[in-house]
Amino acid sequence: MGAGKTTVGKQLAQRLNLQFVDLDLFIENRYRKRIDELFTEKGENNFREIEHKTLLEVSQFEDVIISTGGGTPCFFDNMLIMNSRGKTVYLKWSVEDLITRLTAYKHNRPLVEGKNREEMKQFIVENLAKRESFYNRATVIFEVSKMAIAPDVDSIVDELAGSMYPSEK
Repeated sequence: MGAGKTTVGKQLAQRLNLQFVDLDLFIENRYRKRIDELFTEKGENNFREIEHKTLLEVSQFEDVIISTGGGTPCFFDNMLIMNSRGKTVYLKWSVEDLITRLTAYKHNRPLVEGKNREEMKQFIVENLAKRESFYNRATVIFEVSKMAIAPDVDSIVDELAGSMYPSEK
C-alpha cells in the first residue's frame, strides 16, 4: 500500500506502449462495488478467490502491465502465476518512506485512516513481515528508497524501464 504501483504502472505502460490494468479497478468494475465493500460483504477468503480468478483472467492478456493489490501476491499461487506470465516488480520502499507516503494520503485508505505516526509504522512493519517473503519472489526488486536522486515518478519509470528492458533506457 502506498508504493505507487498504479501511478508507476500507468506511466511505465505508456512509456513501453503497453496496456495498463489495475486489478482492483478491474474487479470493482466487474462487481460494481468498491474493494472494501466486497471485502466486507464477502469476507477475505471469498474476496481472495475473486481476486485470484480475476488475476488468472487478466494475466492472459498480452502486452499489458498489471498493477495488483498489495495482498494479491500472498494468496493461492498468485506469485507463481504472475512470475510464469511475465516480469514481476516489487517497488521496495523503506518503512520511513512508506510512513511519509501513507500519512500524506491516509484519508483515501480506510486501513490507515485514523492512525498516528507510530500506529502507521506498526501497521507497515507488521504487513511487511507477513508479505515480504512473497514480494521478494518478484523477478525485479526495485529499491526505490535507494535511488540516487529524489524518487519522483518519472525517474522511477526511467530506472525501472532500464532495469527491466535495458534497451529502453
